[in-house]
Amino acid sequence: GLDAAAARIAAAAPQAGWEMRARTNADPRFSKSIERFTQFLTLVGLTALIVGGVGVANAVNAFVERKRPSIATLKSVGAPGSKVVALYLTQVMLIAGLGTAIGLVVGAALPFVLDALFRDSLPLPLNPTLAPLELLQAAAYGLLTALAFAITPLGRAHDVPVSGLFRDTVDPAAARIRPRYRLILALALAALVGLAVGTAFDRRVALIFIAAAGIAFGLLRLVAVGVMVLARRLPHPKRTAPRMALANLHRPGALTPAIVLSLGLGVTLLVTLSLIDVNVRRTISATLPARAPNLFFLDIPAADSNAFHDFLARQAPAAKIERVPMMRGRIVALDDVPAEKIRPPEDAAWVLDGDRGITYAEDVPEGSNIVAGKWWTAEEAKTPLVSFEAELARNLGLKVGSRVTVNVLGRNLTATIANLRKVEWRNLGINFVMVFSPGTFRGAPHSDLATLTLPGGTNGPIENRILRDVAKTFPSVTSVRVKDALDAVGDLVGRLVLAIRGASAVAVLASLFVLAGAIAAGHRARLYDAVVLKVLGATRGRLLTAYGLEYGALGLVTALFGLLAGTLAGWVIVTKVMRLDFVLDLSGALVAAAAAVVLAVVLGLAGTWRILGQKPAPYLRQS
Repeated sequence: GLDAAAARIAAAAPQAGWEMRARTNADPRFSKSIERFTQFLTLVGLTALIVGGVGVANAVNAFVERKRPSIATLKSVGAPGSKVVALYLTQVMLIAGLGTAIGLVVGAALPFVLDALFRDSLPLPLNPTLAPLELLQAAAYGLLTALAFAITPLGRAHDVPVSGLFRDTVDPAAARIRPRYRLILALALAALVGLAVGTAFDRRVALIFIAAAGIAFGLLRLVAVGVMVLARRLPHPKRTAPRMALANLHRPGALTPAIVLSLGLGVTLLVTLSLIDVNVRRTISATLPARAPNLFFLDIPAADSNAFHDFLARQAPAAKIERVPMMRGRIVALDDVPAEKIRPPEDAAWVLDGDRGITYAEDVPEGSNIVAGKWWTAEEAKTPLVSFEAELARNLGLKVGSRVTVNVLGRNLTATIANLRKVEWRNLGINFVMVFSPGTFRGAPHSDLATLTLPGGTNGPIENRILRDVAKTFPSVTSVRVKDALDAVGDLVGRLVLAIRGASAVAVLASLFVLAGAIAAGHRARLYDAVVLKVLGATRGRLLTAYGLEYGALGLVTALFGLLAGTLAGWVIVTKVMRLDFVLDLSGALVAAAAAVVLAVVLGLAGTWRILGQKPAPYLRQS
């Protein structure tokens, strides 16, 4: 096949200085970008999966609460704890299996629906097909998540005595689950981690994500414990509603752990996605178009270089024209170590992947700043020297004085790094990773690269006239209108961002459902509280005030944690993964956090309003 032929050619001529491409991989760097995009969607999916797992735990907790009388009855007639757990675990897994099957059907059909409805808006053609292996992986994710998050609340009922099951509403037993259930939990979590890492494009990123998720769970648990401890130690307010709200934060059966975990994950996700979106849009929409040249001209024959420059000057007298010599070269060794033996970080590997555009210059290129070493003098420029981009040099382990060997026109040339430059790539001006001293390639055949920048920015009529006249006068020169390229890139990026937002919306919706489930899980305890308090004379307004203060306090504390954790996560992703400049714009994040707090209060009060409408008599007779 093609891959085998390419491997044989590369093995036969490892330093030939060419780059191989085929129909299956026309541009390896573009393929890597698509892989990163897929990895980002995978991480969003894993986030939704973990948030959904929390929802499973909340739902099973509520399920166990509702089944307490049945569990107590079964144990009172002699059913062993293991049988009780097995019975209800079977029910939970059957429900999970049904939900997974529905999800598989919807997931398998969704690509066909999206392709039919949004074919013209999608960033890439879908060409949807059924993928049995991926559907099997999705089923494994769903069932393992259900098992991992359900076994702990179910296993807790094994050793609780019958009297404890009835009394647990006011005096919850702090029973530890048996080793067998902890073993099931460990095996399910290990299988989830193995599946996530094994199916990830970048296993290192997947492991970091899993570790970060574990840390987030631990920190949210600490926040919940801290809130309960603080509430217990604070002086009791004199007014009834605040005193009830404070007591609800730490009393037996409090909703604090469930709400902090569910709301904390949701706010952290919202803030992270908001900051990523702000920085990506700022970089694409603000930086690139404002400072880019209007036209690029490639493959200008050296013999026609001066004539071409004069031609452009006549066509646009006020325009800025830049022109540099350009050749193609491939790095074959760094400090005498062959390139194929070097294992650089992923974001620097492209420098060693195929040939690069290189140039030589007497002066520092515009858009570059020397950060180490110094630029060469006229005398020094006669010797083979090279200026290397600083960030890439650091990733490749290079410094001033290191040796770089490149293959140009079939010949290997070695130059010493004289200085390191910080390059502003996003202005789309002429710049190169490697700029050599003039003496390195003086007299070598080359073509020129030129840019033209109009003083007033984009000007369609002038640009079109220049493109038309260049095609007539210099037919061998390739002309590129930057606006067209930026529009194409912007359109593609916009569609990718839309796809990312769509996937992220799934995770956000999951977190909202989980929050609603966390509040619903405390319905039974809230019901008995409301009944007793109403019998003692509490009004509906006073109870709503108390519950509103409780949910509001939990929302504010959790939102603060989500802002801090989400900001840190957004900074790491933007600066370390996407390699973009980070600007702390919390406007959208603050709106997201405020919306989450309001949602927590509204959901809590909505459930409480329904509870307060219940008649006391039936529940008093049951107890």
